[in-house]
Parts: sequence; structure tokens; C-alpha cells
Amino acid sequence: MSKILMKGNEVIAEAAVKAGCKYFFGYPITPQSELVAYMARRLPEVGGLFLQAESEVAAVNMVYGAAATGKRVMTSSSSPGFSLKQEGISFLVGSELPAFLVNVMRGGPGLGNIMPAQSDYFQITKGGGHGDYFCPVYAPASLQEIVDLTQVAFDTADKYRTPVIMAADGMLGQMMEPVEFFETEAPELPEKTWAATGERGDGGPKVVNSLHLDAGSLYQHNKHLNEKMETMRENEQRFESQFTEDADFVVVAYGTVSRIAMSAVKEARAKGVKVGMIRPITLWPFPQKPFEETRERAKAYIAVEMSAGQMIEDVRLAVNGHAPVEFYGKNGGIVPTSDEILEKILAVAGGDHK
Repeated sequence: MSKILMKGNEVIAEAAVKAGCKYFFGYPITPQSELVAYMARRLPEVGGLFLQAESEVAAVNMVYGAAATGKRVMTSSSSPGFSLKQEGISFLVGSELPAFLVNVMRGGPGLGNIMPAQSDYFQITKGGGHGDYFCPVYAPASLQEIVDLTQVAFDTADKYRTPVIMAADGMLGQMMEPVEFFETEAPELPEKTWAATGERGDGGPKVVNSLHLDAGSLYQHNKHLNEKMETMRENEQRFESQFTEDADFVVVAYGTVSRIAMSAVKEARAKGVKVGMIRPITLWPFPQKPFEETRERAKAYIAVEMSAGQMIEDVRLAVNGHAPVEFYGKNGGIVPTSDEILEKILAVAGGDHK
């Protein structure tokens, strides 16, 4: 199949349809409104259901209901709207329901603006809602990677019975790039014997629930959830490393900013600086392996973000004191330039360049 020029928000939507999503509940908010509009047109064409809820709170609870029946379902929003979904996400985790949740991040806090940002990192990687939990978080850097990771996200959600988040930003949602959707048969979904479909199981009616009034019962349930999260932490890390084999300095960046940072890395290497880059593809679980492979040699790491510095905390934990971790970032919707990142690299490298 030939490539198609599409906008990022629409790529997310079409990729979800290709992955077998038949149900979407959401509410328009810039800069992800095209995703909602695309689903409104597209889902009826494949026998699915689109419903614009009265609010983000309503939308995520509709997701809960559809997910409880075992269907592939999703919602999307942008930063302040995603904040409103946090209680519902906690309920999804507690009830072990698979769902796909997209956050096309914008500038904040508060209403902020509709420019691109990465300042929701803490919210999407540290639980966000109440209780002890983490959700897998995928951070694509290109529209083609959105296509690939959307399928992975739905499969991961079903595999672990958990909500899964895709972290994009306003730039990724609004840019246009050629993408290829691979023609495949409708995915064969795993058997969901737990789903509340109206059928009685061997043990009686199937119940989806996150309420455990007995402390011992809730402890055992949380123990089960924590063990599942540890399995995800061990097996679901994704990353990309470039020029790290001989790197004295390592830039760490994700999403669209990683593309800008890579230009700066290449310019720095042309000036004689041995610098590489680690790009986390999963923000949770945060990839540990590339840091374990570089931290004995690297003299410093540089976290580059469109925030005031949030991912840097995970970088420092991964580096584990083996080297200093510097930061360069812009927030409020300002996108760092390659020249600015290059200047930071050269400043950190000091005399280690021509």
C-alpha cells in the first residue's frame, strides 16, 4: 500500500480503527479536536460507535462501561481535559479494564495555551489518579511510529488488562507526514472470559468491580496489580539509542523534541564531541537498559524536554549517581531549537570539542 499524507491526530484515529477499535467516547479540545472529528466520521463506516460525551469525566466513564464488555475502546483529550479523566483511569486500573487513552499535550498549567508541550509527564507516568498504579505510556516521535505503537498499545492493554496511554504533543498532533497503514485482516482479539457480556460463567454472573471493602481483600488485589506492573516494568521497556557506543555525553529526549535534539547531536559530533542520544519510547516503564550500558563511560547526561524538567527525575534514577544529569528545556508552548540544544551540549562538553 502506498503512503498517505495525513495529519497526526487523524493518523492516531485511523491507526486505532485498524487495530480493531470500534468505540470512541470523547470531547473536543484543541489541539486534538481533529481526532474526535475523524472518529465521528470513520467509526460508523466500520460498524462502530462514536459518542461525544458532555464532558471528559463522562467520556472516560463511558470508556469504563464499554471496556467492561471486552470491546476495544478509546478516548482522547489534551492536557486540562486529560486531567479530568484521572479518576476514571484509576477505576480502569482497579477494575483491570483494557483501554487506549491519548493525551495530545498543550501548554499549561491551567488553561495555558494550545501550543505543544511535554509538561504532563508527571501526570501520565506517575499514576495521575488516586491509589498505587502505573499505566504503560508510549511516546511516538513520528506519525509512522504512531501507526506502529497504536497497535502495540491496544495489544498491551489486552495482554495485561490495563489502560494504556499514548503521549503526543500539539506539534505531533498537528503536523502532516506520509504514513503507511499495512493492510491486515481484522485483529483476532484474545478471549476475554472476564468480560461482563450478560452471560453467566461457571462461578455465576461476571462482575467488573474495583471496590474491596475488606482491607485484606484490597491488599491481595493490590498485590496482584503490583505484580502485574512489575512484569510490565521488566518486559515492556522500549527505547532507541544512537551514537552511544563511544559517547562521552548522552542527550535524552522523547517525542518530537527528540527529532530536534538528534539534529543537535549530529552537529555536535561534526564538531568533534562524542555525544549520543537515548530516546525513551516507553515513558513508563522508563527504559533502564540503555543507561546501564552507557553510565560507566558517560561523563554527563542532558535531559531535553518541553517542560520545566520532569523526565529528568527518571533519568537521574536510571543514571543512579554514575554521572551528573544536566537539563535543557522550554515550556509554555515554546519549542527548543537545534541551535539552543547544540549550545547546551557544547557547554556541558566544555573542552571536549574542537
